[in-house]
Amino acid sequence: KGFKIPRRQLRAGSSPAPGTRWYMSNSNNLKKKICVVGLGYVGFPLLFELSKSFNVLGFDINQDRIDELKRGIDKTNEINLKRHSLSSIKLSSSTRSLNTSNFYIVTVPTPINRHKQPDLEPLRNASRIVGRSLNKGDIVVFESTVFPGATEEFCVPILENESGLELNKDFSVGYSPERINPGDKEHTIRNIKKLVSGSNKSALKEIKDVYSKIIDAGVIPTKTIKVAEAAKVIENTQRDINIALINELSQIFDKLNINTKQVLEAASTKWNFLDFEPGLVGGHCIGVDPYYLTHKAQEVGHHPEIILAGRRINDKMPEFIVEKLLQGMVEKSINIPQSKVLILGYTFKPNCPDIRNTKVRELVSSLKKYVKDICIYDPWIQKKDIKTSDVKFLTKLDNKYDAIIICVPHQEFLDLGIKRIRSFRKSNALIFDVKSVFPEEFVDLSL
Repeated sequence: KGFKIPRRQLRAGSSPAPGTRWYMSNSNNLKKKICVVGLGYVGFPLLFELSKSFNVLGFDINQDRIDELKRGIDKTNEINLKRHSLSSIKLSSSTRSLNTSNFYIVTVPTPINRHKQPDLEPLRNASRIVGRSLNKGDIVVFESTVFPGATEEFCVPILENESGLELNKDFSVGYSPERINPGDKEHTIRNIKKLVSGSNKSALKEIKDVYSKIIDAGVIPTKTIKVAEAAKVIENTQRDINIALINELSQIFDKLNINTKQVLEAASTKWNFLDFEPGLVGGHCIGVDPYYLTHKAQEVGHHPEIILAGRRINDKMPEFIVEKLLQGMVEKSINIPQSKVLILGYTFKPNCPDIRNTKVRELVSSLKKYVKDICIYDPWIQKKDIKTSDVKFLTKLDNKYDAIIICVPHQEFLDLGIKRIRSFRKSNALIFDVKSVFPEEFVDLSL
C-alpha cells in the first residue's frame, strides 16, 4: 500500500524481496494514492481537482451520494458533471477501498449540536475509518474546521489507537483548512491561497507538494498545525462579529427611523470603512465556526465576550425580522392570523442549494406562531429538502399574498424583477426586502 519503486528503476537482474514495501515519500517519481474522505461541498471539488494530477479515490459513507455522483449528479452544483467526466475517479462507500491509499484528506462536516457545542462525531468516525487503513509512511491531512489543537489532541489518538502506529515515527498528519465558498464560481479551489501545516518537516514538504499541484494562487506553510487551525476558525469568526455589528446598527437605525442601506452607502465613502451588510447569518461556516473557538477558549478558562455577543445578535435576527414584518402588517391593517405570506428563498446564501443551518428555517418557525398560511419558493432546492409539512413549498409562483419576504436574493429573483414580484401581492400587501437588493421605492421594509 506504500509507495513502490517502478520496475524500470530497479537495477538489472534485481527484484524486491517478497512483501517488501517501499517508503520513499520524497521521490518525485513515485505516484501518491490519495483518498478524499467526505464528498460534500468541500471534498468533492477537491477530489475533482486532485484527479487531474493524482491517482484518487473518493470515499463517503453515504451510498446515495456515491450513486448520485456515479450517475453524473452533483446536488451541490459545485462541479458541472455534464461537462466533466469522472471516469478517472474511483468512488466508494466501502471502507475496504481505503486500503490502497497512502495519502488521506479528511473533509467531513464539523457541525454544532443543539447546545451549540462542537459535534465531533463525523470527525471521530472519519478518523476511525482512516486509522484502520493506515500503514507506515502514510500521511493524513485534515481540512475540516476545528478548534486549535483538535488535530493533535483529538484525531491523532484515534488514528494511533485504530492503527497501532505512532505519530511521526510510523505516520504523519497535517492540517490544511478548507476555504470553499459554496456557490462562488469566481473564488474556486485553484485561485484561493491555501494554508498547509504538518506534524514534521518531511510531511509538511510532502503536503505542500501535493496541494501545489492544484492551487494556482499559492500554498503557504504555517509554523504549526495549531496556527493553521486557529487561522481558519478566526476567518469566519471575524466576519461573524463584523456582520453582528451591522445587524445591531440596523436595529438601532430601525428605532431611529433611518434607512440602514443609505447610512452604509454614505459611510463607505471613507477609504477604510469595512463593507458589510445586515442580514441572516447561517450556513456551515460563519454561523458555526465561532462556537468551536469559544469552546476551546472556555476549556482553557477564558470567557470570549465579544465573540458570543456577536453570535447572540446574529442568532436573533430571524426573530427581529419577523417582529419588524408583523409591525408593518399591523400598520397596513392586514389581518395577521388570516394572512397569506410568501417567502422567497430558503437556502443559507444566494445561488446555492445548501440549506444547512439556514436561518430562514428559524424565521419560518417564528412566523408560524402568528401566521398559518406560509408558502416558500426557492428554485435552488427540492421539496424533499425541507423537513417540515407545516409550510407549502411552491414549484412555481402564482396566487396573491398579504406579505412577501425576499429572504435570499437568488439570481432568479433578480432576473424576475421587483415589478414581477409585486404582481403576486394583494393590493394592500407588504414587501420586505431583507437584503435591500431592489430600489427602496418599490419595497415597504428592509434591514
